[in-house]
Amino acid sequence: MSFHKKVNNFRRSLMQKLSKRVGNAHFKNIDTSNRQVVKRVLICRPNHRLGNLILTTPLLQEVNRLFPEATIDFVVQGGLAPILFQEFKSVDRIIMLPKRAFKYPLRYIKGVFAIKKYKYDIAITAVKKSSSGKLFTLFSNATYKVFGEEEEGHLKLKYPDYNHKAKKQVYSLREYLYKLGYSEIKEPIAPLSIKLSYKELQSGKDILKDLVKNDKPTICIFTYATGVKCYPEKWWLPFYDKLKKSYSNYNIIEILPKENVSQIQFKAPSFYSHDVREIAAVIANTKAFIGADSGIMHLASASGAPTIGLFGVTKISKYAPYFNGVAIDAKTTDIAGCMQVVNNVIQKVN
Repeated sequence: MSFHKKVNNFRRSLMQKLSKRVGNAHFKNIDTSNRQVVKRVLICRPNHRLGNLILTTPLLQEVNRLFPEATIDFVVQGGLAPILFQEFKSVDRIIMLPKRAFKYPLRYIKGVFAIKKYKYDIAITAVKKSSSGKLFTLFSNATYKVFGEEEEGHLKLKYPDYNHKAKKQVYSLREYLYKLGYSEIKEPIAPLSIKLSYKELQSGKDILKDLVKNDKPTICIFTYATGVKCYPEKWWLPFYDKLKKSYSNYNIIEILPKENVSQIQFKAPSFYSHDVREIAAVIANTKAFIGADSGIMHLASASGAPTIGLFGVTKISKYAPYFNGVAIDAKTTDIAGCMQVVNNVIQKVN
């Protein structure tokens, strides 16, 4: 095991021990009779990954809907969040922690003090199992603190989709507010969204047209994913051939990862950009997106494009594209079965 992995394992173990009992007794100690107007909210999601940050957007939209006058501060890692959340006008400060706390301890400590700068009405841990997220919520100067510990067994019975990563904390927040005296909230949870602007969508349309050189509808594929989530060429090549034959009147394009690899040997017109919003805008102008569970899959869902996710490692119940998407268990579904799902999605779009 490398030194960095040892350090990361030690950090995780330490954070889990520190946060083990955080949140369990918090609700018992607050006065639920003195409900106040919510003007400032803190959301804690100290993570840098594209998909994990996009999965917080339903929670962000829920806070916007419930407290339209409130400003929102975010605790994250890395520099992606300002780009992803730039169209959410309610987002005020984004506190960007370094990806490696032990490598940049002073920057990390500075982030802790930045949280202490303001008084918050509500602080929310965006992912219950995030030890650092729970600790930042605990350290905040917030009147109410949502850790996601609100009778999980009860919520699982109440909401069949409670385990989904993008929905769990929304349900926890709703349960918390219900205990505070708010009316029970029954509205559907918002989809993933990065709020692409009209200008961005038009730019994506122009980029796509310049790439395919025609007016035919387009299907977009992403053949890469990290580690064991990445399907090999022996799966993608036959699937791509079948897709081409079944949709000969469509363009098929491939979004490339920064690693510049293709599991179909670059046989399709391809696109890559350093700007994730530009990638999303191109995908938004296609009829459907097909790809394995990855940050780009969640970006496709957040673009509004019908999204077909290929799963074989991660749990569908936690990460499936919803609202405008469908998940395929590619371990138990052959290529013919996958194509049937694609056909169903395309037919709905048309």
